[in-house]
Amino acid sequence: MKLQRTPLYELCEKAGARMVPFAGWQMPVQFSGLINEHHAVRNEIGFFDISHMGVIQLSGKNPKDALQALVPSDLNRIGPGEACYTVLLNENGGILDDLIIYDLGPDKTGNQIIFLVINAACATNDIEWLNQHLQTKELSLTDAKNDQILLAIQGPKSLQLLDKLSNESLQSLPRFGHRYIHMDSLGINKKHAIFIARTGYTGEEGFELLLPKETGKLLWQMLLSEGATACGLGARDTLRLEAALHLYGNDISSETTPFEAGLGWLVHLEMPIQFLGRRALEKQAEQGIEKVLVGLKLKGRAIARHNYPVLHEGKKIGKITSGSWSPTLNEAIALAYVPLELSKVGSNLEVEIRNQRHSATVVKKPFYRKA
Repeated sequence: MKLQRTPLYELCEKAGARMVPFAGWQMPVQFSGLINEHHAVRNEIGFFDISHMGVIQLSGKNPKDALQALVPSDLNRIGPGEACYTVLLNENGGILDDLIIYDLGPDKTGNQIIFLVINAACATNDIEWLNQHLQTKELSLTDAKNDQILLAIQGPKSLQLLDKLSNESLQSLPRFGHRYIHMDSLGINKKHAIFIARTGYTGEEGFELLLPKETGKLLWQMLLSEGATACGLGARDTLRLEAALHLYGNDISSETTPFEAGLGWLVHLEMPIQFLGRRALEKQAEQGIEKVLVGLKLKGRAIARHNYPVLHEGKKIGKITSGSWSPTLNEAIALAYVPLELSKVGSNLEVEIRNQRHSATVVKKPFYRKA
């Protein structure tokens, strides 16, 4: 299958990116080096091409009410200009994808508009799932990305730089808040408003933008000229792992429920609404879970990778879902599913790495939290 390319592909190559296949796309894994890019986001400002991700628009009279049947989080808790993180579930309470839902409020015709930002690897299945379950709800489901560019601008100095480029203050925009802005510094037509949200996948201050192709290319080049660091998938992964943010297909899947994944806070069983998977989650809430996702720190410099066995007293009791060297903490960290009785902070376990056992300790998540 031919790999897709984002509108920023050529600019990424020009900036020295090493490109790799990812979820059906050719994506930059690194530019100046993973460690340099990672520290740029933690200490300064880095930016990512995330145009491979899906952006779906649902519009109609009550799109949130219709979507409520497919997610366990109370969507009435957000209003126009607000967003929430949640998950799509199957009948067994398994996670089909994690996503962010943005409430854009009404358009000029009175229809309510919401955006769903979904994972690239799940996009085709998500769209089929939504069409299957929402087809009788009198909703319009369209591709809101439509060959536009998605940029993530992350780091403690991201707010300062975006304020400078837009001539608008974003200080009052709350976490998960969003709105449209103009960037006069790009010299573009005033009618080309840019969607911006105070969200991200790094555990750091940051923003994500959806903008027209040519505008996005201009912004990419301006970010470079302002001294921001272009970052690839490698740094994106180490950053999100330090913040204990889930990667779909590794840490969560259709075989794991929100309670098992440590996402029980997304499940609002107090709302009197029958959503898909509710019965399974009610049963888990009543009877408890058998496995849970924990954070591990390993002794030494060995790195635990996806699917490596986790052991206790010589017996395999779980497996690593994500693992890496932490550039911020300067030690090896990992996420793993283990039995509930071995999930207590301080529990001593082992990870088998190339036929050798390495000591690991269960620690509190996240591994890193911004000041």
